[in-house]
Amino acid sequence: MDTMRDRFTTVTTELLGADPRTALVLADIGATPFAAAALAHPDRVVNVGIREQLLIGVAGGLALAGLRPIAHTFASFLIERPFEQVKLDLVHQGVGAVLVSALGSYDWPAGGRTHMSPGDVALLDTLPGWQVHVPGHPDEAELLLRHAVADGDSLQYVRLSLHRNAAAQPVRPGEFRTVRTGRRGVVLAVGPMLDGVLAATEGLDVTVLYAATVRPFDAAALRAATEAARADVVLVEPYLAGTSASPAGQALADLPHRLLGLGVPREEHRHYGSMEEHLAGYGLDPAGLRERISGFLR
Repeated sequence: MDTMRDRFTTVTTELLGADPRTALVLADIGATPFAAAALAHPDRVVNVGIREQLLIGVAGGLALAGLRPIAHTFASFLIERPFEQVKLDLVHQGVGAVLVSALGSYDWPAGGRTHMSPGDVALLDTLPGWQVHVPGHPDEAELLLRHAVADGDSLQYVRLSLHRNAAAQPVRPGEFRTVRTGRRGVVLAVGPMLDGVLAATEGLDVTVLYAATVRPFDAAALRAATEAARADVVLVEPYLAGTSASPAGQALADLPHRLLGLGVPREEHRHYGSMEEHLAGYGLDPAGLRERISGFLR
């Protein structure tokens, strides 16, 4: 069973061979699986070493030269550490790139806080023009990665994780998918949170929407679901709680509604443990979600 990151390696290697405009920029992390691709395409596979600011700067330079760069490392090193370069070398320069992260919010607790990035999507929300994809399965990761690379010179962020759903959904970039319908509220599950949400809401009379792309935010789908059900909305995101509260609130601005944002809290969970233990500690396992969602709907 491959992971999202395994699929990223396979698809990116294929794209490098198929399209001479595609380039890959690495910062040591994840370089080994691309050793053969680096030999085959030495002018388009660049490993800058542990220099994350340079990672983004080189991606911006390749984009200015007409290439379509993919930059990859852990989320905390891809978005947080070189954020100034993301802002200036990509957005300010008016060039596009595909940023593909790994580890996310809680994938490797033993790595400590330096390897956790629950604030990455919220940070990108401070900049214009980004499309943000949060796949919940390797098949979705492949589809969304291919879309991101092929989408002209746009700014794309693909957030990969070890956390995954058991089965892929037939996702379409930019659209929320209705997985279950009900009349007492709407629960929006983002990426790998879907299985937990489905288990937590079993027997509850709620609509469950699924989002593998969160920016742009599918306001029309949330609005339609909310108009068809009672206007209680719960967002369940695998990163900072409430990250999508603003676009959700804008989508429902003229409708009476209540909104609850569930996700990773701002306070640090200062224990190593496992990914599953961190999810339970955040109240994002099925039992915790059941308690919080049912309590809110009551």
